[in-house]
Amino acid sequence: MILFAILVGTLFAGVGSVWVAAALSFGVLARYTQHMLSLAAGALLATAFMHLLPEAFESGIGPDHLFMTLLIGLVFFFLLDKAELWHHGHEHGAHPPEDAPAAEHAHAPGAAHDHGHDHAHGHSHGHTGGGWAVLAGDSVHCFGDGVLIAAAFMADMRLGAIAAVAVLAHEVPHHMGDLMVLRSSTTDRKAALIKVSLAGSVTALGGVLGFWLVEQLAELLPYFLVVASSSFMYVALADLIPQLQKRLGARQTAAQIAWLLIGIGLVTLVSTLAHQH
Repeated sequence: MILFAILVGTLFAGVGSVWVAAALSFGVLARYTQHMLSLAAGALLATAFMHLLPEAFESGIGPDHLFMTLLIGLVFFFLLDKAELWHHGHEHGAHPPEDAPAAEHAHAPGAAHDHGHDHAHGHSHGHTGGGWAVLAGDSVHCFGDGVLIAAAFMADMRLGAIAAVAVLAHEVPHHMGDLMVLRSSTTDRKAALIKVSLAGSVTALGGVLGFWLVEQLAELLPYFLVVASSSFMYVALADLIPQLQKRLGARQTAAQIAWLLIGIGLVTLVSTLAHQH
């Protein structure tokens, strides 16, 4: 009975939060695609700095271990980004390295080739690097949420239900950010929704394993939180923020800043409410 309740609660929180986020991102807020990039950056940074890292440091594990984990996570997602870029480059044919002599570029098909190379590189970075990094981090985060929900259900059924609702609530702004990261380079909403839903379903895996190994996994939970935060920090700072660094008019710049702050505010608000309850 408890295991069934854990499965229902984790799927409700993990996948349900993705669908609520999709209804908002692709419905009410669909017309504000560019603004959603700012909101996504704010939501991911706030999730890392205002939610995940504070929870990890509350565990009592030494800061040196957690900061080392954060550094390793950032380097890992940088290398993952690089690996995907190289793989994408080989799939679409070899391109001259960026530091190749200008003479070699002179024998290329001309400006059209250069433009194609730049376009392919930019598309690759937005589609594979940020996308895979945020999905990997989201999966780790959702796994940790599943362990927390399982522990709550094992303590008390009502507490488990409250924990599932709280997780769903504080995941909605974060998943809106995830969907915007994936949508920033593709128009396929269905594919983006499926990928983030699969990451959200990892919550159930965390719940099931948490049911059997709650004590062992609870010891590792702070490290899961730090690894997840490193992925969100990397995607926000390496993939989203650079897309926002364009010369714009005063009104557009103010809108960017406003939506960035809205993303931060939403995550901070729901995380605070979830902790209070």
